[in-house]
Amino acid sequence: MTDVPYGRGGSPLQNLIIRGHESTKLTALRMTQDFDAGPVYLKEDLCLAGNAEEIYIRATHLSAKMIGRIIQEQPEPLPQTGEVTNFKRRKPAESEIPQVPSLQNLHDFIRMLDAEGYPKAFIEHQGFRYEFSRAALYDGRIVADVNITPVKEPHA
Repeated sequence: MTDVPYGRGGSPLQNLIIRGHESTKLTALRMTQDFDAGPVYLKEDLCLAGNAEEIYIRATHLSAKMIGRIIQEQPEPLPQTGEVTNFKRRKPAESEIPQVPSLQNLHDFIRMLDAEGYPKAFIEHQGFRYEFSRAALYDGRIVADVNITPVKEPHA
């Protein structure tokens, strides 16, 4: 989900959004022994608007179209060119909401984690965990769903 060689590695969507990207490339590449380093068959534009689940759905539809095109056109993959930038896979603890400079940054943080398979953006306060999803930014405020649960104590 990146314009490789920029963005090789884990959690590409989250790493793109947290870096302020509004669009990216969906890249079809040949698998090699080195992660995300293979030659490229095809790249298509992908908008990063919406929450992570919506972006993944768009990427799925675009992937299907790209597969059809690759089957039909049988392009020769081309080596990647440019500077390599590696992304690291996010850890669950990194879903805790950090101090952010603006509502836009907070909205981006919540929406980038709003998909199956990623721990939701959260804060813990006075024994409770607040997990945020379905965030919308408008009129100088964020409206979101919040799931509140007691913080689980670690086992002794």
